[in-house]
Amino acid sequence: MQHFEVAVIGGGLTGSVAALALARAGRKVAFIAPAVEDADRRTTALMDQSIRLLERLGLWDTIEPSAAPLSVMQIIDGTKRLLRAPTTQFRALDVGLPAFGYNIPNTALHGTLDAAVAAEPNLVQMHDRVELFDFGPERVTLTLSNGEPLSADFVVAADGRNSAAREAASIGTRRWSYPQTALVLNFAHTAPHGNVSTEFHTETGPFTQVPLPGSRSSLVWVVRPEEAERLCALPLEELSTIVETRMQSMLGKVTIDAAPQTWPLSSLMAERFGKGRLALVGEAAHAFPPIGAQGLNLSLRDIIDLSQSLSAHPERPISADAGDRFNSRRRPDIMTRTFGVDLLNRSLLSDFLPVQMARAAGLHLLASAPPLRNLVMQEGIEPGRGLRSLFDTLRQEMRR
Repeated sequence: MQHFEVAVIGGGLTGSVAALALARAGRKVAFIAPAVEDADRRTTALMDQSIRLLERLGLWDTIEPSAAPLSVMQIIDGTKRLLRAPTTQFRALDVGLPAFGYNIPNTALHGTLDAAVAAEPNLVQMHDRVELFDFGPERVTLTLSNGEPLSADFVVAADGRNSAAREAASIGTRRWSYPQTALVLNFAHTAPHGNVSTEFHTETGPFTQVPLPGSRSSLVWVVRPEEAERLCALPLEELSTIVETRMQSMLGKVTIDAAPQTWPLSSLMAERFGKGRLALVGEAAHAFPPIGAQGLNLSLRDIIDLSQSLSAHPERPISADAGDRFNSRRRPDIMTRTFGVDLLNRSLLSDFLPVQMARAAGLHLLASAPPLRNLVMQEGIEPGRGLRSLFDTLRQEMRR
């Protein structure tokens, strides 16, 4: 029976990055995930901390030509409500960065990761499913769908919302859904985007344009399910006109590349994010609506933390409580981001006047208070970054 130090279960972007990061950290890794043939036309906005991870893994130089920098992010109140918030801009230069991050087609991410995984000598890729998990005190025994057994010192579950590894470990979840569906599409436009991403807040959710290289952008448009169905049935020319109008023609004439993909919105949070010889990463641990570019960035922070922990002493066996320690470290970040996104999304949907007042007041404060705005920007890029910057500034002032 083959034995590995780490078994990463589940593919996708999260599983691929986890397997590669742990293999590059010196662990012998089994990467177990069925082959996926569906085209993923979505894009992903990765913040500065995530880009640094791709650099450390030697992937960024290959990905960068397909990416567009996010130099300015702005929020526009696109509702017709009585209380409307001011337009609020966040500029990367204000926090000392040329860009908050980059928007990248998922096809470019998948292609680069697939090539790196295939070439990694410390990693064995298996296009299969795990049918049985046996979490023992000394190791985990896995039985593949072809009947082959293997063992591992530690399991990383990156197998999505319906994680079989999470279920086998008897870890429950809290799930909730929203009366919303996200339309995802890419489009060309005649006016330059200037590396500016614009998020319109509407009564049904965010309408978010994110730059792509050249005169192209991606769009995540959150609407009610029946409206999503109606929009998807329209000819692309008519849908292009609707998108252009919704964007107030700020990017000129819009031409949609291909039919949109749709994704019903829901959230999930596991009761715990690690247990014994298991760690949950990505949507096996947490999932929420596509607001504020938090989803995959939060998943990559899972991987950064786990990789640092398991690679601190690669010559030592992985301890039996590594999953419990991972759970304790990740809980504050995951809970804060999950409930923060949930609160923002519900505030957009709420017709309750005090909620609308609070949301408008918060954006007014951000627009008029640059120090607070800078703190929020840095915390959005990397948890703790804004507070560290604030303390550094205070220390410098005290020394003067």
